Amino acid sequence: MAKMKNVSIEAKLDDRFKVEVKAGSHTLYVDQPTTGGGTDAGPNPIECLFTALAGCIATTARIIAIQSRYKLNGMKMKVEGTFDQETILGKSKENRAGVEEIKVTLDIDADMTKEEKDAFVHHIETRCPISDNIGNITPIKIEIS
Repeated sequence: MAKMKNVSIEAKLDDRFKVEVKAGSHTLYVDQPTTGGGTDAGPNPIECLFTALAGCIATTARIIAIQSRYKLNGMKMKVEGTFDQETILGKSKENRAGVEEIKVTLDIDADMTKEEKDAFVHHIETRCPISDNIGNITPIKIEIS
């Protein structure tokens, strides 16, 4: 039987671009750089998406390493992608609003062969919830309270 867990955050937009996010006992800020009209109080939304992906990949990797008894000393990651700024600003409809492709580069510090690292990454890809949500269509329902 599946063991489902509900996750919820609360967020509040100020009079500019800064968003205060309450996630559990943590307060985070999402903002735009000063050059974009924000106060640079935190990363922008796409950087937050990439941060969530990197955090989930790392957490999933650690879970798999513990379960498989791999000695995972650490892992460095780079997450990158490109999007059309003109689309989000409403100046163009040429491209979709989202990132065209997300590229994740991993530097895995572990005593594993190339084949073991490939299998390890495959396990991460199949078990990481954020990667799954980004890679597959997940319905989003926006309602007014």
